[in-house]
Amino acid sequence: QVHVQESGGTLVQPGGSLRLSCAASGTVASIASWAWYRQQPGNQREFLAAGTSGGATNYATSAEGRFAISRDSAKNTVYLQMNSLKPEDTAVYYCKLGIRDRAFRPAKEYWGQGTQVTVSS
Repeated sequence: QVHVQESGGTLVQPGGSLRLSCAASGTVASIASWAWYRQQPGNQREFLAAGTSGGATNYATSAEGRFAISRDSAKNTVYLQMNSLKPEDTAVYYCKLGIRDRAFRPAKEYWGQGTQVTVSS
């Protein structure tokens, strides 16, 4: 069984920075892919950034230049570093992980429950 949990969301002032974490626990052999999304009230979930164990990364226009994703494979944790935050970045942030429960098996996707980020003075 696999559990995915985001953390790090909080209230931050405009112009500030924040790092979100997404940790996988349980039967995790490796994380093959990861992605971050966000959802604002009344809106659909919006893709922000993604990465793969092969080294590929992809950023949405809204995230490029301000946000950066990374991974700590030893901790089974991925991160979203957010800089120069704006009030319009206020949202619930979600991660999606592609996890292998055993080596060489296809990865399955798991979502976390989300973490609230509020950008306000």
